[in-house]
Amino acid sequence: MSDSSSETQRDLWNRVRARLKTAVGEDVFTSWFARLELEEIVEDTVHLSAPTRFLCSWVQSNYAERIVETFRNDVPEVARLQVTMRVNGQARPRLAPVAEAVSEAPAVESAAPAPVAAPATPRLVRETAKGDALSGSAIDPRMTFESFVSGEANEMAFGVAKQIANAAANNTVTFNPVYIHSTVGLGKSHLLNAIAHQVQTADPSKNIVYLTADHFMYHFITAVQRQSALGFKEWLRRVDLLLIDDMQFLQGKSATEFGHTLGTLLTGAKQVVVAGDAPPRDLEMLDERVRSRLSGGLVVPISTFDLDLRRAIVERRAAHVNSRFGMAFPTAVIDYVARAVVSHGRDLDGAVNRLVAANQLTGELITVPLAEKTLADLIRARDAKRVRIEDILKAVSRHYKVPRNELLSARRSRDVVRPRQIAMYLAKALTARSLPEIGRRFGGRDHTTVLHSVRKVEQMIKDDIELGQEIELLKRMLEE
Repeated sequence: MSDSSSETQRDLWNRVRARLKTAVGEDVFTSWFARLELEEIVEDTVHLSAPTRFLCSWVQSNYAERIVETFRNDVPEVARLQVTMRVNGQARPRLAPVAEAVSEAPAVESAAPAPVAAPATPRLVRETAKGDALSGSAIDPRMTFESFVSGEANEMAFGVAKQIANAAANNTVTFNPVYIHSTVGLGKSHLLNAIAHQVQTADPSKNIVYLTADHFMYHFITAVQRQSALGFKEWLRRVDLLLIDDMQFLQGKSATEFGHTLGTLLTGAKQVVVAGDAPPRDLEMLDERVRSRLSGGLVVPISTFDLDLRRAIVERRAAHVNSRFGMAFPTAVIDYVARAVVSHGRDLDGAVNRLVAANQLTGELITVPLAEKTLADLIRARDAKRVRIEDILKAVSRHYKVPRNELLSARRSRDVVRPRQIAMYLAKALTARSLPEIGRRFGGRDHTTVLHSVRKVEQMIKDDIELGQEIELLKRMLEE
């Protein structure tokens, strides 16, 4: 491949990344797109690679259409997306390497992966383009305590996080382990990043490792495949501060290994902070001993944001936009966004980013009518939260022709079990009810039964495209 072709492909990928970042906002971009690389475009298919199987699956399932549409601005014939996992930095022979990242972070020189059998002392590190063999997940430099907006919903978690950071910087441990939980987009990852930043700033010699659950699994599986699991375990157990994010995705032997690591670190009085989307008792993939240890520490919930906190977040983001671009947000627009976008903090960030993009692309003034037009889908997300379990039972009963009382019964025949599992999945996806609450509404079932049903349906959706479309139709019917 010629140098000019490589440059052309890099330019294309940089343009696509820039448009994606503008469309989805910086937080979503950093979480799901920053570690993707363009491998090649063959006929009508774009081939991207990602460093973990989870990231491949998530992007393919949730963002394929958006990515394809973004590519079509430059390559109209693109119709499909394929995301595969990179192994040791390589996916398969590529048309052109894409190592540059569209980011405000400083450039990092690419380095050859370090052998897993002889890991270096862990540090808080940013992943290189190819990924170090033993490194933490990428840290967002903007997620600090200073940029965190606190309010009644998250002030306890905010206070605990600051106390942990201060104690760890002074070689002491207060609460251990600490478990922060909430639904998506309410600031768990921000707090973990902020703890890591403050501790390293206070004492650069600290061994700090921040890992997402999928990154933890990737490292562990790679170490087992290379017969260097002992080196991986020793690497983790030498850390001073371990932060694990997205705990709900930890599964299989990796979950068992986390349990062993947790026990070792707590015995050695090393600080452990974990974040997940459910309380420890609902993490069915962990054994009872590990759940008990997490529950025995400090468990801190973050609740849904109230209007005052949503407004404070929008004001902070708008002030940042004004200082950077000289673009003022009228008070009426700030009030409208805070009242209309009630899903979570990331959507509030995305709302501000969309309005900035709409202003820059169309020249329209930032007004309430522009917000109504630009944020229509985010506002629909508010309505989805009003779906009741009773609505779901009626819709599933009607669609699958199964009487409502049988969905709540103990019958185990296939024609009842699958609709019941789908109804539980929809209850988890479309309502704010907890797993125990859903179980009680479905004939007094245990929360573990609900969790099993949710995971079963998630797997069926991956394996059966038609079923996935059927369930998506049910979702839309319930949300309208």
